[in-house]
Amino acid sequence: MATRIRPSSKRCAVIGGSGFLGRHLVERLVEKGYSVAVFDISQRYQVPGVTFHQGDLCDKQALLKVLKDVSLVFHCASPSPACDDRQLFWKVNVEGTRTVIQACQEAGVQKLILTSSASVVFEGTDIKNGKEDLPYAKRPIDYYTETKIHQEKVVLEACSKEKDFLTVAIRPHGIFGPRDPQLVPILVDTARKGKMKFIIGDGTNLVDFTYVENVVHGHILAAEHLKADSPLCGKAYHITNDEPIRFWDFMSQVLIGLGYDAPRYHLPYSLVYGIAMLLWMITCLLRPLVNIKPTFTPMRVALAGTHHYYSCWRAKQDMGYQPVVKLQEAIARTVASYPHLRKEELPFLGQSEAFCISFGCVFSEIRVD
Repeated sequence: MATRIRPSSKRCAVIGGSGFLGRHLVERLVEKGYSVAVFDISQRYQVPGVTFHQGDLCDKQALLKVLKDVSLVFHCASPSPACDDRQLFWKVNVEGTRTVIQACQEAGVQKLILTSSASVVFEGTDIKNGKEDLPYAKRPIDYYTETKIHQEKVVLEACSKEKDFLTVAIRPHGIFGPRDPQLVPILVDTARKGKMKFIIGDGTNLVDFTYVENVVHGHILAAEHLKADSPLCGKAYHITNDEPIRFWDFMSQVLIGLGYDAPRYHLPYSLVYGIAMLLWMITCLLRPLVNIKPTFTPMRVALAGTHHYYSCWRAKQDMGYQPVVKLQEAIARTVASYPHLRKEELPFLGQSEAFCISFGCVFSEIRVD
């Protein structure tokens, strides 16, 4: 017998709904007949029928106004992983999330779906077909990951069948797609500056890249399957395209699709990692005297030169997840959505100049989360 759906089950709120993932999620929820309210620090678009509320994530009273008569909340607000402000990460990802939980419980919200990250288990070494039972990273790769670990723990521990408040965490990895303000625009900018000529390592390391529509699909499936008698309660789930691809092959396909040359010269991973470690140590020694924010770090080298892909078996078993858009189609759609980023005629960089630029900065701005 089908479970009876509560009258308010399609009234939802998307916290962080003005962001890249949030906007795609909002649009899909509307298509599926949900009544949607968005809470974010700013409003960047309009969707007919969607109400927007601007406010601070740590303001519980502002949240309570939005969550009145809402049964389902998606929490996907977070500073960009490229940010270097630890206090901001802690305020939004940890303190803000605690406030969200309190507001949800006071407002009678029944389900909270968190956008977490697969990087919560990544420490800079190979992960192949990683499952959700991997331990949290003891040495998180950055402030973003450190606070996402705290955030996920807080959300999953708040799950309570007795209080009729159920939670689940979705762990996507390498989200990309149309309107992405990070991966593709930064990749193109890096190529235009002559920094994408070199491959770190032998180029065979496999990584998960996940099309944004598949991430949205995973979130909605989690919301629809999260019930008191389901295995989702208080659990984390990897959501990817389930098609690991060589890191540098993915980058090359995007670059070639937009008219740029693919990286072709190899640099030994151990050499690049060693240089990055040396630069990081020098930065630490100089920090009392000079405030330096390095972009060429050991962990960013690790992201570009190690295997890190994850199993979706649990999501397939517990909520019937299957990617709705295959990887090659996703790449083609993404490239087609950025006609304004296609290659223009640029001044020629000599080989030696390009090497100097690339070696010091290769892949320094791009972060695969």
